[in-house]
Amino acid sequence: MLRQSFHEIVIVTGGRGLREFTREVERWVEQNQFQDGLLTLHLQHTSASLLIQENADPDVRRDLEAFFKRLVPDGDPLFIHTTEGDDDMPAHVRTALTAVNLNIPVRGGRLTLGTWQGIYLWEHRTRPHPRRVALHFVGE
Repeated sequence: MLRQSFHEIVIVTGGRGLREFTREVERWVEQNQFQDGLLTLHLQHTSASLLIQENADPDVRRDLEAFFKRLVPDGDPLFIHTTEGDDDMPAHVRTALTAVNLNIPVRGGRLTLGTWQGIYLWEHRTRPHPRRVALHFVGE
């Protein structure tokens, strides 16, 4: 019989950068003894994003940040929306180029992530923020 369950994780960021939270998600799946189904993660913010990325070499995270810094620089005169600072609109553009939703299959009680994959919240603002991630599991 199919069941569904909801949960929320709050991640307090330290400012711009990637914060892995794979273990928190795995722990929720294990505690609820989910076996087979689909886990959806949804970030309830417009200036941060979710992604699955390599979790072995920290240079990957540094290089992603360097690339986005070049692609969408803070304080670009192109942007009119600067209500919350020079990093405000660039954060929204970074989110638009990435994602706020992830779907991860669960099989045999485990997330079907690859060997070097981790789940990350990518904070695009320069100041720390509490970010809410809604989790929704459907399956057995």
